[in-house]
Amino acid sequence: MNAPSSISPEIDVAIEYEGWSTALPDAEDVCRQAAVAALGPRRERGLAILLTDDEQVRGLNARFRGRDAPTNVLSFAAADTALGHLGDIALALGVCRSEADAQAKPLADHLRHLVIHGVLHLLGYDHQDDDQAAIMEGLECQLLAGMGVVDPYAARSSDDVAKDTLHHG
Repeated sequence: MNAPSSISPEIDVAIEYEGWSTALPDAEDVCRQAAVAALGPRRERGLAILLTDDEQVRGLNARFRGRDAPTNVLSFAAADTALGHLGDIALALGVCRSEADAQAKPLADHLRHLVIHGVLHLLGYDHQDDDQAAIMEGLECQLLAGMGVVDPYAARSSDDVAKDTLHHG
């Protein structure tokens, strides 16, 4: 019998918008690595990641969150009856690429951050208040550091905190 740490989660990555393959040829691997890191010891539950365009994410955001605008990442927790499935994550290439460019970071590093952010939401973390945000951001930074990615929050000022792009639009 395998020890819990050796169980490999089923992480399905669907590239619906081919722009992802052009912008980041190893996007599927980047997503899987980040998801596995974020799952940590909770590797018995799988998830699905959709790499799509801004219009698709805009539609999901409008339908499920009442916000008719694209955003970088959306997380949808699975129903409690969905045994073995944690939930789904959708990422919009245009928004992700624009944010990475504006923050002068590689798209791969930003994608790692957003996948980790999305998985942490599926695991029950949130950033609705300062205390929750500090816990979630601390975990993100720790996981990213383990992947060799610099702290995405290191350079921001107190004004930037209020406008953080991960506080979904």
